[in-house]
Amino acid sequence: MPKKERKRLQVVISDEQDALLTRTAYELSSPERLISKSEVVRLAIEKIARELGEGEHLEDYRAILDAEELDEEE
Repeated sequence: MPKKERKRLQVVISDEQDALLTRTAYELSSPERLISKSEVVRLAIEKIARELGEGEHLEDYRAILDAEELDEEE
């Protein structure tokens, strides 16, 4: 059976964002199943896309992105 083809995306994240990913993966994990940081990212993408499709939190997400853009300029 052929492997499922996946697209790969590389992004640069801050140490703080990496720590958030690690903590979230740890909190979602259980003794029966460890959750990877990649799975957390995929979950976040699906959640954000679903919320935007329903018109929820649009301004909240824009504010977060605007704040990050300001941080990067400093």
